[in-house]
Amino acid sequence: MGRRMERDPHDETESRKRLMAMMTRHQRQIFFYIYVLVPNRSDAEDLLQETSLLICEKFHEFREGTDFVAWACQIAYWRIRYSRQKFARSKVVFDQEILEVVAQTAGTMADELDDRHEALGRCLEKLHPRDRDLLLARYEPGGGVEEAARRSGRTVPTAYKALSRLRKLLLDCVTTRLAGEGAAA
Repeated sequence: MGRRMERDPHDETESRKRLMAMMTRHQRQIFFYIYVLVPNRSDAEDLLQETSLLICEKFHEFREGTDFVAWACQIAYWRIRYSRQKFARSKVVFDQEILEVVAQTAGTMADELDDRHEALGRCLEKLHPRDRDLLLARYEPGGGVEEAARRSGRTVPTAYKALSRLRKLLLDCVTTRLAGEGAAA
């Protein structure tokens, strides 16, 4: 009789830690990929949960040193195909060829969006704390200009002007950072 190899608990613990670190780091990218391919946010969130479970189940198949996001998005892609009957009742249904083109484009866009997100974070760090607080108050869930103005001690018209100026400043900063990274590549 063949003897079954016992798994080393230390290896399993390390594998779980790697999986959790990768999922935490890349979950937003995986969600964005899914969200581009399905009709609405609620369905995308459900599919992210289903995909996450599959990623956990299949993590032993992932090869260290390869692209985790590409691997995870491939799992998501097949999960979406499997779930398409659910979306057939939706008003928007894409044929398979369009779905494949959008999936490919979404993968490319995810990298660009990550670069933009990182550049925006660095640009926000450069702002005066009062200006950064105004922006964050305005764009937090449920936030509005009136509330941001109140929190920052500005009048509403002054807050609108400051936000307009800050958006322009951030756009210029992000554009400059991305152009600098593009030139370095």
